[in-house]
Amino acid sequence: MKGEPPVYNAQRLIGLPVIDGKTGRRAGKVLDLWFDEHWSLRGLLLKAGRWWFKRYCDVAPWESVTALGPDAVLLSDAGAVRRYDAAEIGRTFHTGRIRLKDLPVVTDEGRQLGRVSDVYFQENQGTPITGLELTDGFVSDLLEGRKRLKFPADPGLVKLGEDAILVPARCEQDLEAFVRESG
Repeated sequence: MKGEPPVYNAQRLIGLPVIDGKTGRRAGKVLDLWFDEHWSLRGLLLKAGRWWFKRYCDVAPWESVTALGPDAVLLSDAGAVRRYDAAEIGRTFHTGRIRLKDLPVVTDEGRQLGRVSDVYFQENQGTPITGLELTDGFVSDLLEGRKRLKFPADPGLVKLGEDAILVPARCEQDLEAFVRESG
């Protein structure tokens, strides 16, 4: 629809180069996405490693991202990239202590709708997750395809736990068949 902001997904961002919009120099590449406990995107993880005995992560804060393109992510300034203790990075898409990828999505009536395969968000500062791509496993994906679950209008109805994502039972009827666009 016209006028609506574009929707992005985590899988497309991972692996993209991150470029300083002022100098054109590469600041790194997207390794993962960092989310807070309120489903808001905090930043892009660019590098992880060890320094002495501590683990660390280099993060481009979300507010420093000026553009998300099909081939690169642009930052307002590579100087915005900050080093965090890895323990501070709690919830990520696929590498943190709490991983969104593969978490089961369960209704408040105890029915599992699938496991998280991807997350969707809109390009605006502090953007919350707007939907989930769900899988029931490789064979089921081949036979039936994946499903997409749009988040309810009231994000407070969705509970992000360390071991599962809880959604209202009515979300089951909102599941839609999903075919990923190539590219």
